[in-house]
Amino acid sequence: GAGLGAVASVLSAAAMVAAGGQQQRGWAATLNTPSQWLWGEEARHVEAASVRHTAIGYATHHGSSVLWAVLHARYARGWVAERGLAAELAAGWAAGALACFVDYRLTPRRLQPGFDAHLPRRSMAGVYAAFGVGLGLASWLLHRR
Repeated sequence: GAGLGAVASVLSAAAMVAAGGQQQRGWAATLNTPSQWLWGEEARHVEAASVRHTAIGYATHHGSSVLWAVLHARYARGWVAERGLAAELAAGWAAGALACFVDYRLTPRRLQPGFDAHLPRRSMAGVYAAFGVGLGLASWLLHRR
């Protein structure tokens, strides 16, 4: 699960940084927002890189990615079985969609990732899709042996 989460974390973080750049934000702006669980609303407005916001924000994002990957590894294998890359990607995207739903519909605002402070919905969808690709691709690579 941790390896899957690491791949998903890196791919979705890259998507966050790229999408933030398209919105004319500092490269670290979207990585800073997950630190809002600790620093509150201030984290949603910081665009510059810092240990206080960027390091904690990425660590939070990474930890969340690993948690979702552990759940994915535990539950998706039963219905993905040995159906190949397309099935693994579909399962990854489903996990990404579920993560987005939980993050923004079931989680209190302060504990949300906060990407919505800097990204339009289409870019947020891209971030969660990148997360799903990371899960699916890493899972496929791990289990194709």
